[in-house]
Amino acid sequence: MPLPEGPYARRTARVLLMDKEDRLLLFKFGSRRRNHVWLTPGGGIDEGEAVNVAAARELREETGLVVTPEQLGEVVATTGGYAELGSWIKGNIREDFFFHRVDSLNIDSSGFTDYERKAIAEIRWWSVADLESTAENVVPWGLVPLLKSLLRDGPPANFVELPWHH
Repeated sequence: MPLPEGPYARRTARVLLMDKEDRLLLFKFGSRRRNHVWLTPGGGIDEGEAVNVAAARELREETGLVVTPEQLGEVVATTGGYAELGSWIKGNIREDFFFHRVDSLNIDSSGFTDYERKAIAEIRWWSVADLESTAENVVPWGLVPLLKSLLRDGPPANFVELPWHH
């Protein structure tokens, strides 16, 4: 299914952050409306903000890792579609993903918003094997094949369109 056309009710910049042991960093978000969901670092793009600038900002706020937008490279994957998230969001959403490697990282969550402090139940590094075998709700869909491709071949020449997860 092709990505929805803009304008978007919400557009996000996210980072697939992997360490030298090929583990992916994910945040476990809680919700009263549904079960927990594991998400990559990232969040909303501010008005007039470039997607790579937003990704670098979100990475700093949520993990303490400081990178330049240029260090993130190009978007490696994207997903999007229609979602109704209560009174918060209703409409087309688009998520753009960057891929970045670190040797290791001590997570600094001091930049979390009040909402993130309340909603994030756990922070965890996941191996690809753990992601393949988990029954947990992890998004985006298509994450494991994407990670295997990125680890094997590096960033793609053109971004990968992942299935929408709502």
